[in-house]
Amino acid sequence: MKYLCLVYFEPAKLDAVTQGAAGIAFTNESLAYDEGLMREGKFIAAEALQSADTALTVRLRNGEISTTDGPFAETKEVLGGFILIDAKDRTEAIDIAAGIPLARVGSVEVRPVLRMEKK
Repeated sequence: MKYLCLVYFEPAKLDAVTQGAAGIAFTNESLAYDEGLMREGKFIAAEALQSADTALTVRLRNGEISTTDGPFAETKEVLGGFILIDAKDRTEAIDIAAGIPLARVGSVEVRPVLRMEKK
């Protein structure tokens, strides 16, 4: 089953762990984790996102499109990226999400992908 792991963090906290040599090590650890998931056949896709100040929220109400600058909710943490994985069940998806290095400074939301079939 596919699960989407949404990675959230406070930008200031991420900046604190991604400076200098420690930042290079953190990036290498993150890439190595993805490579390990690839070898296990668990990795489907992952991308980091640009900063939250580039975000735009779109709503459609009564046929009218409205846009709001910034992330959807008021929060200190922002969506920073995602990893789409293939896990046998929710427990394995949680274990994989817990191994994502950014989980130590932020949070990872684990959500099953909805399978829609044409009828």
